[in-house]
Amino acid sequence: MFRALGTFGMVLLTVTAIVMVGLGFLMGPDHPLPWIMLVIVIAIPFIHNKMVANRYLVWKDEYSVGIEEMDNDHKKLLNLINQLQTAVHYYTGKEFEEKALDELVDYTKTHFKKEEQLMEDNDYADIAAHKLQHKAFIDKVNHFLEEYKNNSDVTIVDTLEFLKDWLIKHINGTDKEYGKALNKKGIH
Repeated sequence: MFRALGTFGMVLLTVTAIVMVGLGFLMGPDHPLPWIMLVIVIAIPFIHNKMVANRYLVWKDEYSVGIEEMDNDHKKLLNLINQLQTAVHYYTGKEFEEKALDELVDYTKTHFKKEEQLMEDNDYADIAAHKLQHKAFIDKVNHFLEEYKNNSDVTIVDTLEFLKDWLIKHINGTDKEYGKALNKKGIH
């Protein structure tokens, strides 16, 4: 509901500014109001894009764990989170939103299995703690998925914020630790 209100508010602001431009020109082309409003109308999409851009995750080299396959997985996870962000922000419809969420959750589980297998294959010492973090994450996401059934608008926003925050912290924390350990063993 609130996402529709946000879109409605942006449309209302734009239409109001356009109407004020038209009415302002009735006062004469020398009056400053229509020109100010015209600048505002032109600036609205740029301001909106700037405000929305910070909601999306962007891969940074500093996120690299030093293992190409895992970095590629992490990049895909960022893209899937951004796809979900698009579904949430632009309200593309429940079906697209659910599909984006399901794809993200499924790929996260696939990535965790690959990551854990890599650690097992290379006798990573802290694998048990890492697996516990993955399990806690999956449990939390499953809780969000249950809540989503009851209150999708609020829950999807909370889920998205959790996913973005958790993934970046996890990559920059424990994933970098296994990356360093496995890099020493020649895994890149």
